[in-house]
Amino acid sequence: MTSRTHDMVAFASLLTVATYYPPDSLNINTSISCLIGCTIGALIPDMDQATNRLWDLLPAGNLFGKIFRNLMLRHRTISHSVLGIWILYKVLEFIVPRILNPNYVNLEIVIASILIGFISHIAADMLTKEGVPLLFPLPFKIGFPPFESLRIKTGKFMENFVVFPSVIIYLVWLVSTRRNELLALIKLINN
Repeated sequence: MTSRTHDMVAFASLLTVATYYPPDSLNINTSISCLIGCTIGALIPDMDQATNRLWDLLPAGNLFGKIFRNLMLRHRTISHSVLGIWILYKVLEFIVPRILNPNYVNLEIVIASILIGFISHIAADMLTKEGVPLLFPLPFKIGFPPFESLRIKTGKFMENFVVFPSVIIYLVWLVSTRRNELLALIKLINN
């Protein structure tokens, strides 16, 4: 999947989780951190590619991207697996409290948002012909549907004119059917 599709799927996933499992409290700092975190989370699995947009945000990012890519073996290995999710969670538990102030931001919600973006990326990549090594280091890849011939090619017609618009249609449907829950979330931010 392309980064714009991953971004949209991550946002739709975050909004879905927030409407079905709303937090007890929410402030503007946490809300903004969650949106940024979810977007970053959606980019993290592809950090094994030097061309990842996330590297563009960092000073000397291209250099670090090339080094990091060599550490990851090849594209879609550990960063697209259950093991990768667990490792990211442990890294976030260590890093997020050192970056964000818990007096102003709910760290648990931010970590969950980053993980939602990360997991949505993996789920979206399962729709592609390549699939994902969900059970890495086991050597096989998992995709949906199970038959590779029915899966899509990244950046091609099905992604651009079926998957991406479907996510937008889903978001419109979600907002229209879960309006009360979304308004309750907005009221939490204003309190």
